[in-house]
Amino acid sequence: MGSAPSKAARKLPREKPCGPTVTGSRIPAAAEPARLRPERPLAFENKNEAIERDAKDPHFMEKLNRLGPVRVDHHMQTVRAASDIQNMYRSRIRSEAEASGLQTTKDRLLASSLTELLEARKSITGSAELEALAKQYHIDVAKLEQISRVVNTPSIDESTVVRTMGKHGEESVTMMARWIDPVLSRTLKN
Repeated sequence: MGSAPSKAARKLPREKPCGPTVTGSRIPAAAEPARLRPERPLAFENKNEAIERDAKDPHFMEKLNRLGPVRVDHHMQTVRAASDIQNMYRSRIRSEAEASGLQTTKDRLLASSLTELLEARKSITGSAELEALAKQYHIDVAKLEQISRVVNTPSIDESTVVRTMGKHGEESVTMMARWIDPVLSRTLKN
């Protein structure tokens, strides 16, 4: 393809051209500096009247004047009254006493105890067993029936169990949950 000496050497100009170039340079020529440069400076060290005028927003000031001065209600009540704070402390003490198990409170259960109660309720066949279970958990039978109408523990529908094997030999099991009424409820409905 040819060696370097056979190619024409590129020569750059040694001096800047004095006039405007054909390519449309944006640098002003030395002969016309005052015409392209602004007469006033773009930045100042101190604020002057022109800067203050430019910073004012007439619409903003008009709207502030329309709103008027701020009215502060100096007779406001505190967010939490002393009685509210005392009730909060009493509630915490009561809750800690219930959680420690030293005192049993009627019709109040921890979530784990409620789960155990609802799971045990599924296998009950008679009303005497239901009353004994309610007595064991310190809850009224009527309250237990009221809760069990809307709350239950998850039970697995055995017909929906699907086992799959992954690429690396890990087993994945998926299943559907269903609502199971206790044996006692099913016998009362029939």
